[in-house]
Amino acid sequence: MSENLEIIQPPFDIYADPVYDINDIKKIIPHRPPFLLIDKVLYVDDRRIVALKSVTMNEPFFAGHFPDEPIMPGVLQVEALAQAGGVFFLSKVDEPEKYSTYFLKINDVRFRSKVVPGDVLVFSLLLTAAKRGITTTYGKIFVGDKVVMEANLTAQIIKNK
Repeated sequence: MSENLEIIQPPFDIYADPVYDINDIKKIIPHRPPFLLIDKVLYVDDRRIVALKSVTMNEPFFAGHFPDEPIMPGVLQVEALAQAGGVFFLSKVDEPEKYSTYFLKINDVRFRSKVVPGDVLVFSLLLTAAKRGITTTYGKIFVGDKVVMEANLTAQIIKNK
């Protein structure tokens, strides 16, 4: 796992005015409910992004994913982290609606704690490499000051046909 100290760590001001709200996010990435898994972006610079998702009992996956003990599926945590990365990359290009980001590789995923209804997930990603449309990020998901998941993600940015 990349132990890069440049990743933004808690505390996060989850009530700060967002850099991007849900309507801005929908202009940048093509995902739509119920598969749009980030609610707002709190911070972005040239190498980092911090985004947020409020997890509610109304999420459609809770109906079938351990209904008596609802837990957010790990694969959706990875997807949400990747969507934050997609917002990061596509916010840097003109006409982001003309581009898509695709997973190439997911490495060193660690699930540290359950994610349950009522949790506020904060995604903190750091760009670790970028070359010819291939990007690598290291990201963590926090609930409060606790890391619930971390991973290295590699993606490709491609212009849509």
